[in-house]
Amino acid sequence: MEKLWSPWRSQYIDSIKEKDSSKGCFLCEAAKQNASDLDNLIVDKGKLTFTILNLYPYNNGHLMVVPNRHLSNFAELTADENNEIMLNLQKAQKALNNIFKPEGYNVGANLGKVSGAGIDDHIHFHIVPRWNGDTNFMPVLGEVKIISQDLITTKNKLLEAYSKLE
Repeated sequence: MEKLWSPWRSQYIDSIKEKDSSKGCFLCEAAKQNASDLDNLIVDKGKLTFTILNLYPYNNGHLMVVPNRHLSNFAELTADENNEIMLNLQKAQKALNNIFKPEGYNVGANLGKVSGAGIDDHIHFHIVPRWNGDTNFMPVLGEVKIISQDLITTKNKLLEAYSKLE
């Protein structure tokens, strides 16, 4: 069996463990912000959820759809929350298709620390655009993940794409 090493991921998880939990949940704080503000990474707001760029993306356009309500248990999501999450994942895919034209996607959630969740106390769902050949030697040999576009540029493109979907 071949192994894929991702040392940047363990550094990210360690950095979250070290943060002061008394500051509260950053996703709960993000839920209170507006997508139009350029000082945050939110790209869309729903009634029960919001969509935000991942601060530590695996690829350009890596988004998370997050319920406004602070919970960690997948089974506690309401039917309305589930519906809005799925609709917003579809909406994210449409916006990402318009901007980046990826060849595929990873969509999912890490439930619990042992599953790889860097943030395990506020459930969230990832949608990661993928392209053939989007992994290379840099993360393994150089301990560097290359993201070719800064987050604010990506946010501005996504805001424009989302506005065209409505």
